[in-house]
Amino acid sequence: MTRILGIDPGSQRTGVGIIDVDAAGRPSHVFHAPLNLLATDGDGDGREDFPLRLKRLLQGLTDIIETHRPDEVAIEKVFMARNPDSALKLGHARGAAICAAVQRDLPVHEYAAKEVKLAVVGTGGADKAQIQHMVGIMLNLKGKLQADAADALAVAITHAHVRATAHRLGVGTRAAWGKR
Repeated sequence: MTRILGIDPGSQRTGVGIIDVDAAGRPSHVFHAPLNLLATDGDGDGREDFPLRLKRLLQGLTDIIETHRPDEVAIEKVFMARNPDSALKLGHARGAAICAAVQRDLPVHEYAAKEVKLAVVGTGGADKAQIQHMVGIMLNLKGKLQADAADALAVAITHAHVRATAHRLGVGTRAAWGKR
């Protein structure tokens, strides 16, 4: 059994999802939640000091890693948004998330949003509702999933599929997915 932590990084909210994968590559749900990085005391207006959000992200992921003990981490790659400031903030959040994993010597695997959509829904142009629906079906979850947590679970599921394919082919995960 392998435990995979999936991360959908964000500068205001980061999705976290954990699955266990059996030897045949079948995933089962362990945990999911959005990490809210904004102030929770009611005084936060979303414009607070950005480094404090990164601190919350690093600490929140560290706590989740210590609690659930994943074996591997899968994280969504940054895409170039229309707003360069947003892309930079997302990159910083991704960096904090990766640091939380590598501080614990966990291997980190990266997947583009289109790769995740293709692996989970079957098309690289899937929308959030389709991801939420398919993740719920694949993990036998009831009720509507929060979007960021569903995306994180989708990243973990994608890595589980790539791991299973790599194992069947006798190659590394990068070779199993294609050119990187």
